[in-house]
Amino acid sequence: MKKSIGAREMIFPNPVMIVGTYDKDGAPNAANFAWGGIAASEPMAISVAVRPSRYTFENLNLKKAFTVNLPSPSFTAEADYFGIASGRDVNKFEKTGLTPVSGDFVDAPYIEEFPVNIECAVLHAIDLGSHTLFIGEIKDIKVDEALAADLKGLWHAAQILTYDSFAMSYRLPGEEVAKAFSCGLKFQ
Repeated sequence: MKKSIGAREMIFPNPVMIVGTYDKDGAPNAANFAWGGIAASEPMAISVAVRPSRYTFENLNLKKAFTVNLPSPSFTAEADYFGIASGRDVNKFEKTGLTPVSGDFVDAPYIEEFPVNIECAVLHAIDLGSHTLFIGEIKDIKVDEALAADLKGLWHAAQILTYDSFAMSYRLPGEEVAKAFSCGLKFQ
């Protein structure tokens, strides 16, 4: 038997996505967003849900570009700070000591110290009420050289953080349970 817990903003796991943008003066900004994920395979695209009150919202509308930076556990405090402070009030890169690097394919900064960086060009912005869903076409993905040799093991090797919306905590990837597009073949 199931018990209803009502409508909630949750799905597991939520990747911790640090979205990098430039503001009107060219200053780099980064903000923590857990609401988003892969949106399409053709064109390859990522979605990020952003409140209109956020500084990143202004930057996305202005530059039509962003990066999604995936942190490892050694940068948990910095990732959390990116969701606490506003780029309107403080330079988060100066505060955290992290390095913004200009994207090669889009007009947005990525974070050098994070193991995975995804450069995106905004394709669509869809007003959903409390949030606007920005859909960005993936133009390039950068990974630390040490991780590039085994892309199938990238998520686990990079120890990419996820967010648990019920516990309001950061978590790491778990063990592999089975191979996708394989374990279900027994039902064919």
